[in-house]
Amino acid sequence: MTDPATTTSRATTVRGFRAGDGPRLVDAWRRSAPADPITPDRFRSLVLLDANFDPEGLRVAVDGERVVGAAYAVRRLTPMTGTDLEPEQGWIPFFFVDPAARGHGLGRRLLTDALDWLGAHGRTRVDFSSYTPNYVLPGLDAEAYPEAARLLASLGFRTLYEAAAMDRGLVGYRFPEEVALRLDELTAEGYRFATPSDDDLVDLVALAEDHFNPDWTRAIRECVARGGGTALDRIVVVREPSGRLVGWAMHGAYESADERFGPFGVLEETRGTGLGKVLLHLVLERMRARGAHSAWFLWTGERSPAGHLYRKAGFTTTRVFRVLRREAAR
Repeated sequence: MTDPATTTSRATTVRGFRAGDGPRLVDAWRRSAPADPITPDRFRSLVLLDANFDPEGLRVAVDGERVVGAAYAVRRLTPMTGTDLEPEQGWIPFFFVDPAARGHGLGRRLLTDALDWLGAHGRTRVDFSSYTPNYVLPGLDAEAYPEAARLLASLGFRTLYEAAAMDRGLVGYRFPEEVALRLDELTAEGYRFATPSDDDLVDLVALAEDHFNPDWTRAIRECVARGGGTALDRIVVVREPSGRLVGWAMHGAYESADERFGPFGVLEETRGTGLGKVLLHLVLERMRARGAHSAWFLWTGERSPAGHLYRKAGFTTTRVFRVLRREAAR
């Protein structure tokens, strides 16, 4: 087991993040992962300002004054919901090695350092890279990064499931006639589709919290809080005839990306009624009205009911990510 504070080999040192590393780390990331570059402001928001960020968990490889790689390990310091700090769980949201520094085992050193650091904090289960709230990508795109896939497998990471990223062009989009017909039928039955009022947000947050994902609750809150007067226009909610709020769809919730669709959910007992299809297209129509040329999201099960709904709405799979897990030997 390596010392997680600092490791040195040849001219390259692996250590925790220090002030001054940020700009060089972002530049190295761009060289190393050109398919998924990052900007300084996104790095600041997703990593440095994360409430769970620990500088020692961000293992940085430096050769002289040059950053040549990094691996980010994180564990919960603040709970995602309630009081649960998930004491056995750790994450590695990203790692990379500069192309000029590859072929000498640096990626393995970085990941081993990151795993050792998590192990020293009692983390026996490590996921790559489905960390919330600030994941960069849902998992590993093995097609884009085959060397990373082989390295992670050699270190004991195994695929838990796959997440599909999908896109749909909106140029020329028109609200489908059959969806408009179903909207009229549901409205006649007493269902109400609308932009939420401030008071509706109480039920919406409770719906997301109790029946879906705590990260979705956070996304809703942050979208409305930072979005100013137009934030609510990005959301459509539906209430059943009894008045209960049973679903919603939205866009622009993550990193203020207007063309990013979601989160989106309807209660399980209402599925198959067409509510989801209507909500999806109502939001796509609003996105196009705001000038969006496309709609995209990062995470769904390709063969799930949601995946089938998206494909019927014209979405196609653009990338597939493997969510990976490594369990410590017991």
